[in-house]
Amino acid sequence: MASSASLQRFLPLSSHTHAASSLRRPGAGRGARPVQSSTVSAPSSSSSSSTLAGGVSAERLETRVEEREGGYWVLKEKHRTGLNPQEKVKLGKEPMALFMEGGIKDLAKLSMEEIEADKLSKEDIDVRLKWLGLFHRRKHQYGRFMMRLKLPNGVTTSEQTRYLASVIEAYGEEGCADVTTRQNWQIRGVTLPDVPAILDGLNAVGLTSLQSGMDNVRNPVGNPLAGIDPDEIVDTRPYTNLLSSYITDNSRGNPAVTNLPRKWNVCVIGTHDLYEHPHINDLAYMPALKDGKFGFNLLVGGFISPKRWAEALPLDAWVPGDDVIPVCKAVLEAYRDLGTRGNRQKTRMMWLIDELGMEVFRSEVEKRMPHGVLERAAPEDLIDKKWQRREYLGVHQQKQEGLSYVGLHVPVGRVQAADMFELARLADEYGSGELRLTVEQNIVIPNVKNEKVEALLAEPLLQKFSPQPSLLLKGLVACTGNQFCGQAIIETKQRALLVTQQVEKLVSVPRTVRMHWTGCPNSCGQVQVADIGFMGCLAKDSTGKIVEAADIFVGGRVGSDSHLAGVHKKSVPCDDLAPIVADILVERFGAVRREREEDEE
Repeated sequence: MASSASLQRFLPLSSHTHAASSLRRPGAGRGARPVQSSTVSAPSSSSSSSTLAGGVSAERLETRVEEREGGYWVLKEKHRTGLNPQEKVKLGKEPMALFMEGGIKDLAKLSMEEIEADKLSKEDIDVRLKWLGLFHRRKHQYGRFMMRLKLPNGVTTSEQTRYLASVIEAYGEEGCADVTTRQNWQIRGVTLPDVPAILDGLNAVGLTSLQSGMDNVRNPVGNPLAGIDPDEIVDTRPYTNLLSSYITDNSRGNPAVTNLPRKWNVCVIGTHDLYEHPHINDLAYMPALKDGKFGFNLLVGGFISPKRWAEALPLDAWVPGDDVIPVCKAVLEAYRDLGTRGNRQKTRMMWLIDELGMEVFRSEVEKRMPHGVLERAAPEDLIDKKWQRREYLGVHQQKQEGLSYVGLHVPVGRVQAADMFELARLADEYGSGELRLTVEQNIVIPNVKNEKVEALLAEPLLQKFSPQPSLLLKGLVACTGNQFCGQAIIETKQRALLVTQQVEKLVSVPRTVRMHWTGCPNSCGQVQVADIGFMGCLAKDSTGKIVEAADIFVGGRVGSDSHLAGVHKKSVPCDDLAPIVADILVERFGAVRREREEDEE
């Protein structure tokens, strides 16, 4: 492993910024106050076995966690049986203490040999550091970490992009970055001794990686065209920023919501296109008017997991725009307080909703609202159900006169340091120094003056990140795959590109077809929402050899008629995929075989 970089190389490039420490003890140097929401204690419940409405016992509605010194929430003793391994790790040592009490500084000073010799330290690097957004790549990049950022609404600046580029550049061939399916950056190659300095550098440019992994609230997703879309319903940026500020206590750490039973996703819908994929989020804010006042109807419980995937359901609740945070807090606290912590495959929030029933779950959320009141849903939301989802790749006029946004296709979301430096330059030279990331792993440059568009399109980087990719490449998404991820069964990113190229030689398609790849059943690539999805597995080929393969999913839809895909064919060796995919495209998506095209010419 390469020797540790000097801490100086991770300081922000801009001379006008200074690295205020991001490793503060609770209560020390707080600075600006966090976003406040009404403080409502978790309701106390009788431990009697009396049955409440919905057939749920009062005992079942007893809060299972309690607050300890430092604001940390821990599982009560009586509920510590049958726990999964991750819950035992949380009980063994508070993960957030690595950040909030500066434990990362001490951990970063240890050699890997010292860490491996101590059970708690080993758990720190493999599990607890995920609360700081750091994922040890033990299997494929031992001693190196992926770092996941928090980037509400996918909005970032050229300064932030240059800083991240400078970090991965320092790691040479080990360093790279990915655009994720939650409008986010992940950077790779990070070594532990450098982490404290990188955290300080992130803080100085207005970024954080805090609470982006494990049993935490993930990056708040919004409309990638927020504020510039002529047809938007509402600008989602203020809401996603508020959510992120509340969730992380303005990047200082919010331990009230860091001990959830499982991960938790949230989005705010701002457009008829539903770019934000509300139906696979644990909480989705759907814009709606009630009695002439703007607010949101709520969907809850959407998720994708190895054993089950389910679309979000109406909570029969509406909140005014000003109550986005209180209702988020109430839903999170109901999940934290009541969720089970046994089998990890059955701990997402929808399992709790199923157990309690929607109306009982809703009542538990209502109890945790300010004044104990949660209004019933507005009759209709503001989404046009007949709306045809628009393309955002290419050049499009903004609502601001004389300005355009340019959507760039980033093949399977992978970028190198040089790419990031160039993206930052283009954002400064042609736009307003801003970039937007999308859940399809692409990038939008907003605020380009119309007279500069032609010059932007002529930039060399746009040969790689094309604004007009082919119809099959345009909708291609892929998770990390086994190049870096220890859970992935197959390589995904290069495989996705290769199979797509093979298929394009066999057929031509009349429209964009969304193809998603995921390396394992965890489905980070969200194959269930794709037109055609590929989930990695192993299978025997025609010679009996065990090879990389995929289960094929067909029929996922996004938008108002959203639908999660089902399995079409299982265990297809990757080398055999192209002709099968070509057949699916002909049968289901109106594709024409290339030899037929040639015959007709």
